[in-house]
Amino acid sequence: MPSEFALKSMNQIHRVLLKVSAGHFGWTAGKMPALELTTTGRKSGQRRSSMLTSPWQDGDTMAVVASAGGNDQHPAWFLNLRDNPSVTVRTKDGTSEMKARITSGEERTDLWQQITAKHKNYAGYQTKTEREIPVVLLETVD
Repeated sequence: MPSEFALKSMNQIHRVLLKVSAGHFGWTAGKMPALELTTTGRKSGQRRSSMLTSPWQDGDTMAVVASAGGNDQHPAWFLNLRDNPSVTVRTKDGTSEMKARITSGEERTDLWQQITAKHKNYAGYQTKTEREIPVVLLETVD
């Protein structure tokens, strides 16, 4: 399982790639669209950004998976949006204010099956941890 340092380092490398390529490289990773998710820190109140992949999309709605590489702890970005679901999402197409919604029950099960059928790495992450890995939908704000 990757350490928090390794996860943060990958995040920073991803940002640098986007910056030095003027956005030409870095908007896909592992055959998935990449995005920058900005949340409000649950303790600090400061804006915090993370580079993530979206293994599932339906129109303007996209899913992110709080896998943290199979770590036993939820990633900080997930804890932040759990406490404050108002987020900013930047993709290759622009920046949008969105609302994060943590899925549960049949909805989560259905999305998880779709995601793991197409992206096997997520199923592997689940085998590394006892926690149920959350699937979060990012939805446009009306």
